[in-house]
Amino acid sequence: MADWHAPQGPFDIPDVPNFVPRRLKPWIFIFFVLIVQFSGGVYLAAVNDMVGTTALMREDILMAGYASIVGLAINFAVMFRVKFRFSNRTQLLVCAMVLMAANVICAHTSSVALLVGVCFVAGWFRMQATFACNSTIQLWLTPTRDMSVFFCYVYIVVDSVIQLSGIAAVYAAFNWQWEYMHWIMTGSLALMMVLVLILVKPVRAPMFIPLLGIDWLGGLLWGGFMLCFTFVCVYGNYYDWWEAAEIRGATILGCALLAINLWRASFLRHPYVSFQALKNRNVIRATLVYLVFFTLMATEHVFEHGYASAILGFDETNLIDLNWYVFVGIVAGCAFTYYTFALRKWRYKTMTAIGFILAAVYLAYFYFGIDYGVEKEALFVPLFIRGAGAVIISIVFLTSIVQSGLPFQVFPQALTINGFTGAVMGAAFGPAIVGEWLSRTVAKNAALLSAAVTDTSYAGGYARLGEVMGTVGRQALVVSMKEIYGWLLIAAAVSVVIILVSYFPPRPSAIFPKWSTIRRSIKRLYRGERKAAEAQALP
Repeated sequence: MADWHAPQGPFDIPDVPNFVPRRLKPWIFIFFVLIVQFSGGVYLAAVNDMVGTTALMREDILMAGYASIVGLAINFAVMFRVKFRFSNRTQLLVCAMVLMAANVICAHTSSVALLVGVCFVAGWFRMQATFACNSTIQLWLTPTRDMSVFFCYVYIVVDSVIQLSGIAAVYAAFNWQWEYMHWIMTGSLALMMVLVLILVKPVRAPMFIPLLGIDWLGGLLWGGFMLCFTFVCVYGNYYDWWEAAEIRGATILGCALLAINLWRASFLRHPYVSFQALKNRNVIRATLVYLVFFTLMATEHVFEHGYASAILGFDETNLIDLNWYVFVGIVAGCAFTYYTFALRKWRYKTMTAIGFILAAVYLAYFYFGIDYGVEKEALFVPLFIRGAGAVIISIVFLTSIVQSGLPFQVFPQALTINGFTGAVMGAAFGPAIVGEWLSRTVAKNAALLSAAVTDTSYAGGYARLGEVMGTVGRQALVVSMKEIYGWLLIAAAVSVVIILVSYFPPRPSAIFPKWSTIRRSIKRLYRGERKAAEAQALP
């Protein structure tokens, strides 16, 4: 089996001592990835428990959770430079220490600013540790460096852990307290550090490349813009959007940061995100697809929890058990994409159409099936379809960015854009739009339904008026959700038609360059920056 992975010889990891069996070495790094991915700062699945025991609002915790995603996205542009500056041992030890500190702080602080800042930093180091592990075993996963194969592995790990960490956090809060999840992960990270000290040697990269020429200020500015964007989406409904000074201030600051970033990109030699990455056709296409697709699927964040708790009467444990259905869908979606897209090289157009068809089926299932007496098992099909559709779209368009033809120096910048549009916008923008739409639709339908109640309320007496109005509220919620599901279903159907008549690159051929090629590219970049610095220093 090892010979199959690497025709030039059995796959080996020089960072791991020889007393560890060769076939076991990659699984050690997969174990590290799982620990790191479970350590995300705050756990959004336990938001109700956190709100009940701290002075934080639901929006505060959501903002902290999304800040972790922003930190993750910002890391993409520099992760290769850090990879060639420090050994895997150093990266994993430092990242584990930072994540341990983040878990301890998040379990005790009630400061929103501190919580958001800590989660942002934790996201950055979580991504770096994940990349250090995954890049080490890349040739074990795909000896030909086919990124469509590699991304199937990445998403089956990352998206699955999102569901499993939510399940673990809720059951930890149910059996003990929500802080126990942070302590469990702190202990897991300590175990990881011990294993790294024993099993990972300090092997440095063949080329020592200092962190020279990185636009750190640009990274902070882009991170600030993404945080402002997320703030507007998360707190918009709470503050009544631009009626509040907080939302207006965040909007002005975000626009200013974006303008500064674009201005700096016009004259810097190596900006954090360049115009070449921003104007790339595949990057623009992926951004548009993410914007439409994840807005269609935003009912996941807005409707499902409210419907299952307010209408079906599920408690927290029954609600989180629904994650198992999404988890199965993610595994099935990754397996399907691996077989069709990675191995059989199905076209981008075909895979995109399949993803949007699954989104349409998910919306249609709720539109026609939403009711008061739905059993939990009946939700398996739509949640399974949602998990499969989302992971298919994510794998396909991340692969398309690898195939975008960008130079390697610019390629990581495109990954930062992809991380922002696919993860940050996907988690915050769509739910903000659909959430505001739901609020307005519920108010309209409640007014229409209550008009008849006010005329006949005397028949049952004032004592029952509260019960009747509660029934009206639930009925207005169901009617409003069905209405929005219908409009989103129409939008999904139109999207499928547009995809079928549009042009996409025919087949995936995303082959990652060799690590030696990457090292030479970064080395040339470093030498150019050093010569430019020396030239500026001359009188």
